Amino acid sequence: MTTLKPGDKAPNFTVKDQNGNEIKLADYKGKKLILYFYPKDDTPGCTTESCNLRDNYSGLLKEGYEVLGVSIQDEKSHEKFIKKYDLPFDLAADTDKQLVEGYGVWGLKKLYGREYMGTYRTTFVISEDGIIEKVFTKVNNKDHTNQILSN
Repeated sequence: MTTLKPGDKAPNFTVKDQNGNEIKLADYKGKKLILYFYPKDDTPGCTTESCNLRDNYSGLLKEGYEVLGVSIQDEKSHEKFIKKYDLPFDLAADTDKQLVEGYGVWGLKKLYGREYMGTYRTTFVISEDGIIEKVFTKVNNKDHTNQILSN
């Protein structure tokens, strides 16, 4: 689990998006950023969470937020996921695990008695000047937008 908390400076990053374009934390300077980490493209929980943010995207933009999803799948996987669900925001292809490790959301998980390394579903809300404002480690996939805006 992450040790980052509200008030901490958000770790810098440079990764590729679904189109192979470079994305940096500095690209979001002056904007609030919802940086959400999810385990895998096109799985039930990740799809529900991403579609909730999609369905509320225009409202988030009006509130001054940008959205960036992160998982360890590659650009091609992200491109398919975006097209299939018409996601209006970028997805970072963290194939070298720079972000998941830098934000402390990569670790040992258990599912059906099996242990494996994976991404902990976690969302960070980062201020216009790069400071973490909120951390969600218990994400409500179906109502994540309201969870973000009401806390």
